[in-house]
Amino acid sequence: MTYQKLTPVMLAAAMLLAACGGSDDNGPSPVVPPENAPKKNVVFFLGDGMGITTLTAARIYSKGEDGALTIDELPETAFIHTYSRDGQVTDSAPSMAAYMTGVKMNNEVISMSAETSAVDAQGKAYAVNEDSTCPAGNGEPVPTLLELMKQAGYGTGIVTTTRVTHATPATTYAHVCHRDAYNTIAAALVPGGEGYNARLGDGLDVIIGGGIRNFLPAGTQGSRRNDERNLVAELQAANYHFAANRAQFDALPTDGSKIAALLTPSDMSYEFDRDPAKEPSIAEMTEKAIDALAAQNRGFFLMVEGGRIDHALHATNARRALDDTVAFDQAIATAIEKLEAIDPGLQNTLIVVTADHDHTLQMNGYAARTGPTTPTNPGVLGLVNNYVNGQPSTDVDGNSYTILGFGNGPNRPATRSPLTEAQVADPDYLQEAVVPLAVETHGGGDVFLGAKGMGAERFKGTMVNTEVFDLIKEAVGL
Repeated sequence: MTYQKLTPVMLAAAMLLAACGGSDDNGPSPVVPPENAPKKNVVFFLGDGMGITTLTAARIYSKGEDGALTIDELPETAFIHTYSRDGQVTDSAPSMAAYMTGVKMNNEVISMSAETSAVDAQGKAYAVNEDSTCPAGNGEPVPTLLELMKQAGYGTGIVTTTRVTHATPATTYAHVCHRDAYNTIAAALVPGGEGYNARLGDGLDVIIGGGIRNFLPAGTQGSRRNDERNLVAELQAANYHFAANRAQFDALPTDGSKIAALLTPSDMSYEFDRDPAKEPSIAEMTEKAIDALAAQNRGFFLMVEGGRIDHALHATNARRALDDTVAFDQAIATAIEKLEAIDPGLQNTLIVVTADHDHTLQMNGYAARTGPTTPTNPGVLGLVNNYVNGQPSTDVDGNSYTILGFGNGPNRPATRSPLTEAQVADPDYLQEAVVPLAVETHGGGDVFLGAKGMGAERFKGTMVNTEVFDLIKEAVGL
């Protein structure tokens, strides 16, 4: 079998992406599982930054006050404490790692032992480049759910709307002291290469998301690597069918072969801005992943992240945050439909949906019901109109204000002025914040968890995020 390799001289990004196609027409042979292969499935959905206020606002945005998202209809529910080992407010790395490893770790750390400090190879508090490794003696890797299921014979996969090397997906397959070491994290995915995570055996079966820039050799347009390694070519040489654009994604096989899709240089587009001709939706990526893993007929673990919910919230752009939340919810609905067809009644399938942390999004005032957002009705994105008389509510200076706002963020006017519905309905409008910051922070509130299927009844009440790891292991029988 031959593979076309990419070279640094291919400077035009479009030419590069078109050139990195896939395997030859025959492709690798489908996986033939052993007769005693496990048949249980786990799909773990993570809405990055999807706090309870975000869920509430997304429900109204999409369905109105009386409506329901797919998340709302999951039969088993719980509230999750998300604090990290060293922070009242967590970042994505230790919170997702807590779900995946059962270990509370420090902010910025990816799937390492609890005492690990978030420093780069030089001992600096923040990684100064994307190739950092852990200093000697600074913690040890801890096993992840994905690794444990891989070692038990299951298929494994990740889907994300961010870079596949971003904190949330990275916690499933990599072990680094600082989440910014994207090149180091990328190398952990490539079977047989330097820096590969040998705990992954022959590698993940499905890799879908953005972030090709950390897989291309230095000197290639858009590359963020500091070496000449071509990780795309290395993935292809390791028998992955590869896609770098929408057409190639659509052509990826779902016969049990290994597939990898790196569809954008960095993160994928917000759902609001996504061109369907260029990028698949998170629902389409999830469907492709389930089909590919189910074809192996040996049970699987799949992590699906709606990662750009978090990015829009950091920008205090509620429109895009809610739009991405609704797209994430549609991916859950797609997965449930697919999995029910594979495993009627979900007797051997567990679906878990949760978030890694909250944000400072809030709902203001005593607004009248708005119903869903439409081209002519801003809905929950609009101004507060009082429920008693329908008139605009105003602050102490007589100025109108929006239903949605943030505790902190970039839009903190020195002097407030009246707002109009047309102004706040603009997709690029940034909701006002109480505390002026260049970028909005995470919040420390509990998050929602919903579950369905095999062992879902274990998820109830109020739990710490590390407990979720143990409950999934119990459901699978690891």
